[in-house]
Amino acid sequence: MNTLKIIVISFISGLAGAYSFYAYQTEKTTREKINQAQAVSNLEAKEVYRPTIVESSNQPAGESVDFSLAAAKATPSVVYINSISQSGASYSYWDLLFGGSGSQTQVSSGSGVIFTQDGYIVTNNHVVEAAEKIQVLYNKKSYDAELIGTDPSTDLAVLKIKETNLPAITLGNSKTLSVGEWVVAVGNPFSLSSTVTVGIVSAKGRRINVVEDKFPIESFIQTDAAINPGNSGGALVNKNGDLVGINTAILSRTGSYTGYAFAVPVDIAKKVVEDLIKYGLPQKAIFGADIMEYDYENAKKFDLDVNVKEFKGVLVGEIARGGAAAKAGFQEGDIITKINATEINSKSSFEEELSYRYPGDKISVSYLHNGKPSNATVTLNSKNGDTNFVKRKIYSDASLGVNLEAVDYGVKINKIKDGIVSRLGLPENFTIVSINRQRIKDPQEVIDFFKEYKGLVYLYGFNSSRQEKQYNFYLK
Repeated sequence: MNTLKIIVISFISGLAGAYSFYAYQTEKTTREKINQAQAVSNLEAKEVYRPTIVESSNQPAGESVDFSLAAAKATPSVVYINSISQSGASYSYWDLLFGGSGSQTQVSSGSGVIFTQDGYIVTNNHVVEAAEKIQVLYNKKSYDAELIGTDPSTDLAVLKIKETNLPAITLGNSKTLSVGEWVVAVGNPFSLSSTVTVGIVSAKGRRINVVEDKFPIESFIQTDAAINPGNSGGALVNKNGDLVGINTAILSRTGSYTGYAFAVPVDIAKKVVEDLIKYGLPQKAIFGADIMEYDYENAKKFDLDVNVKEFKGVLVGEIARGGAAAKAGFQEGDIITKINATEINSKSSFEEELSYRYPGDKISVSYLHNGKPSNATVTLNSKNGDTNFVKRKIYSDASLGVNLEAVDYGVKINKIKDGIVSRLGLPENFTIVSINRQRIKDPQEVIDFFKEYKGLVYLYGFNSSRQEKQYNFYLK
């Protein structure tokens, strides 16, 4: 019995002890929570977050990126161009049956920009280089255009139509154009006339190696404004509607816009247009040396110090014997840093600076020779190696019924009228390379041959589409 009492008393005592401990722990936890809450409350009271509020301006949303005025100003100055040529690549059954030539008319389209009120229009050389006939469509009218001249080195060409009081575009300044600045492209992509697209200047002074010429000038404005086939030769304008470039090329794996478009700067285009109108040929200033990018790899080739902070300037490579650079004392491995007051830091900037010059112009060139600063005055040459302007010589012969002009690969014929050439079926802009397997370089050679020769003739050359052709005929 006593044992049972002891067990019951012990159990009750244990319960009492457990309750007392539970009550103590509960009270302690409550006190800690209260203290914690007070601490947090005190912290919040001391460090209240107050966001910075910027007052909204009264300027209407979207006003800063409204390009309607630029589009309205530039669009009337952009024309549609049809380049028409004949291709003899295929022959149909009817050609063989009726003795046809098998030629097919090919029409490609592009854009052009009205430069003067009296009808001078600038476009890309690649838009019209294969043309035997050029049409300009403007204001719902079609005009036969005269090709005034071309400059393959900048991929530009100038046309002329017989019209006055045209809305010539306002010329801007590409030198002051900034990367990130808004630009508007106006042209005729995919035959959709007067199309306007918008982007920014992505970069300046781009060299993309698309110009096929012995002395190329590539210092393109890069933009992400949408440019597609048919935009070539169209206008790139700033937000004021002033011309800053001639749209020329895109980089694309598909042939359509992918975000990389390029335009010839208007400052380069102005000189080319003036030259072609005045002389019929571009007057290029030649330095007389191969200019290379100054970078780590090229510096190593010339055993130059490659442990430099920055590779500033351009490298002088192979020097033409007797050329302007040689006469001024330049040597391979020299580093050009300035032309006059303009810093030169890429091949494209060097080419652009020379594009503003003429044969006979003198420029001051700052450069490093064996690491030491030097300066030289360079008298620039023409592509003929002298300081004279290059003259365009056009021969006209009534019996041939054609104009003849010496070009790099032979003698080009154009403005075909009634005469021997038209009866032979030679097309516009055909270049005669050889007659009876003898190379032809001078128009007078062609005139003399047709006046004096009798017998079978083998005439070889290529048409405006660069297709090689041979004509066999008999002269009586």
